[in-house]
Amino acid sequence: MADPTQLVAEIESLGARLAQAKASINQRFIGQDKVVDQVLAAMLCGGHALLVGLPGLGKTLLVDTLSTVMGLKGNRIQFTPDLMPADILGSEVLETAADGSRAFRFIEGPVFCQLLMADEINRASPRTQSALLQAMQEKEVTIAGQHRALGRPFHVLATQNPIEQEGTYPLPEAQLDRFLLQVNVEYPTRAHERDILLATTGATETAAHQVFSAEELLAAQTVLRRMPVGDQVVEAILDLVRACRPGEAEGRDLAGSLSWGPGPRAAQALMLTVRARALLDGRLVPTIADVAAMAKPVLEHRMALSFAARARGETLSGLIDRTISRSLKLEAAA
Repeated sequence: MADPTQLVAEIESLGARLAQAKASINQRFIGQDKVVDQVLAAMLCGGHALLVGLPGLGKTLLVDTLSTVMGLKGNRIQFTPDLMPADILGSEVLETAADGSRAFRFIEGPVFCQLLMADEINRASPRTQSALLQAMQEKEVTIAGQHRALGRPFHVLATQNPIEQEGTYPLPEAQLDRFLLQVNVEYPTRAHERDILLATTGATETAAHQVFSAEELLAAQTVLRRMPVGDQVVEAILDLVRACRPGEAEGRDLAGSLSWGPGPRAAQALMLTVRARALLDGRLVPTIADVAAMAKPVLEHRMALSFAARARGETLSGLIDRTISRSLKLEAAA
């Protein structure tokens, strides 16, 4: 059995390192503390994140900065309608040697990295989007019948523009469920936008510095899974997730508003991300307030409004807020 004193020391040490990482990221990605916390939470949990926001809000800059700060090998793919699965995964080519012999050689695609930015993922065809499914879930790809492991750790940070839908292919539910979190990137405040102008339009720009290595991130993911979670928090997670399923007794109030709700993977995601939020906040154990805070990024892409609810002008965000209030009975849900 692990020594509780040692675990406390490891959590406190990791919390201090994460504070350094956040400070380094915030020097370049200014005024989006909530976004930074959520993306770091996804990485601490060993998962992937879907960044949803308009162009020009710094999503690419965030991923580039994360690659530096977390010490990961990063690659970027610009998704387009003509992109093929082999452009992502790689392919075998037939080479002729000097002696005339021929052999196949595998050329790795950009997915063979540790941090992959899938830019505008919904612009690629479903065939190409599905090429990432095995990579995201199993951290490997199968090409020509051979299993090839990806980098460790392996994280996908995909971006989507929520407004422009012409020429796009919405991600299927199975692939959306592979993303641990949906992170909504919004406009900065006026004060933060002023800071951005001053920091990015001069002769020099602030550079991020490395805080973690790939091995240290893997160790941090192990520490996170050893964090204790109280029974009250576990029950709150179950109450909330089951209340969002129209087919369950707990979700009967939403039966007319939802076409489908979150599965067990959503509960698993909440169980991990509440720990990550506590870590990022410098606390030893998560609370129900963490469940309320992480509910929306965990649930929003795992639910769908019914036609009648859309006709009434309901939104998933508002519905989740009401469910949090009712299920968790938490005044600090916001």
